[in-house]
Amino acid sequence: MTSVTKRVPVPPKGVDYRGKLVLAPMVRSGELPSRLLALHYGADLVWGPETVDRSMIGTTRKVNESLSTIDFTRLPSHGNKDPRKDQKESLIYRIHPEREGKQLIFQIGTSDPERAVAAARIVAADVAGIDVNAGCPKPFSTSGGMGAALLQTPDKLCSILEALVKEIVPEFEIGISVKIRLLETPELTETLVQKLCATGITGLTIHCRTTPMRPRERAIREQLKMIADICRENGVACLMNGDVENRAQAEQLITEFGVDGAMIATAAETNSSVFRSEAEGGIAPWKEVVEQYIKTALKVENRWGNTKYLLNHLIPGKQAVYREVTASKSYSQVCRILGFEHLETLAKEVDEKIGITPETEAQGRRGRKNKSAMAAGGNQGKIRSSEGSGKKSLSERGVENQPSVALNV
Repeated sequence: MTSVTKRVPVPPKGVDYRGKLVLAPMVRSGELPSRLLALHYGADLVWGPETVDRSMIGTTRKVNESLSTIDFTRLPSHGNKDPRKDQKESLIYRIHPEREGKQLIFQIGTSDPERAVAAARIVAADVAGIDVNAGCPKPFSTSGGMGAALLQTPDKLCSILEALVKEIVPEFEIGISVKIRLLETPELTETLVQKLCATGITGLTIHCRTTPMRPRERAIREQLKMIADICRENGVACLMNGDVENRAQAEQLITEFGVDGAMIATAAETNSSVFRSEAEGGIAPWKEVVEQYIKTALKVENRWGNTKYLLNHLIPGKQAVYREVTASKSYSQVCRILGFEHLETLAKEVDEKIGITPETEAQGRRGRKNKSAMAAGGNQGKIRSSEGSGKKSLSERGVENQPSVALNV
């Protein structure tokens, strides 16, 4: 008589995490073009960046026919409130339903069951799953009781997951999952994983580091088999995260530790072709990846600042063009720098659409000169520019007066 492996049923519109190599949720590095790039190079699933529940609640869902995307926007919570003056809406989240909808997992930052359900309900019809962030160690998340702070309040974390399973799964037919870190001892981790697996989730990702650990510290894999066994006993898919570099290594780790799949973060931020198998060509040259990324970013009219931020990761620092790209101020300028003449016409069109003109480029250059002069003791006035940062304001992300965010959450 053969034994039957227990499995929590995957809802009809959800996805099974088993056998998958996926893109990790990364703030700033997980926006739409980065996700599409990962899928282009063979990622099985992609996690969007952690999005705080408060930032989603109150958004308006809009079909963007020109880009074939679904945009979730809202008016800023601060600033001009004069009803007689137009206020520019902030883009909180953008999805490409045709190219990623069935492979996209929406990760939510939350510390309250009701808010979690309210935020999830807004986006659930357009994604393949909802994931709760219980691993981000940065103050912007933990000070609000979110992220890794939830590891210290397991009952609250379980109540959030149970609420999502009860309210979201029947209505939208997608699965609920959670991403955690290791606790202080294997015993504490074991107890937590047992509790989480009993909530009705379909998937659990374990980041193989404790909350105080930083990315430069080696991932701890000694507890992986124990965690994978608990998940398997409860029918929950188990993904591992931490120092996974490419598909070949991921497959080896999956076999070695008995997990169901793996998640790549930093390596994918540097070169998204890490998702390709050797048979598919393996890791591609950086310039090929950069060209594909720029094409993708242009097609979805990604914020220039965010695109530039990713280019600074995708282009090796030793390359001669690296410094020129870091100083660039527009899509058309970076295409000239990299020799992508065939993209310049589209780049100019996108620059115009997103409000970058030769005048703003010149202003940016004057700003750099003034900054250099001030550093040398000059007294020139400061020129402020919103281009180049790529950051959403904290209020847009639902976070008030908190420090900057972590990448891998």
